[in-house]
Amino acid sequence: MLPDLSEYRLDRSLTDAPFEGVAVPGLSAEFYHRPDGDRVATVGRYSCAGRDFLLAWGYADEPHCRKSAVHDETTGGWHHPTDGCPTVRVERAGGEVVGLAVLTPAGQWLSTAGATRPGK
Repeated sequence: MLPDLSEYRLDRSLTDAPFEGVAVPGLSAEFYHRPDGDRVATVGRYSCAGRDFLLAWGYADEPHCRKSAVHDETTGGWHHPTDGCPTVRVERAGGEVVGLAVLTPAGQWLSTAGATRPGK
């Protein structure tokens, strides 16, 4: 089950959001949090051109995502959440960062440009 963002408070948002230490043109990121007992539950929502792309969630005191889910624009829906952080790669062309791609549970790479190709 995906987290219900209405239960969270927006903490910050970024445009041309960094991923793996580099800014990704067109990638927006919003970071949400809410108290959960003595812990803080967090959600990161990534989008491009106003379209959802990726959710990752867990707790602020954990070093990695507890769960993640990929939105597939071709089907208009979310893939089932998977354990841990998503498999993601920064896409480059001519040495320049041009987008972000994420591997779906079905083994397809989805990019912020909307292209899909089989996973390896």
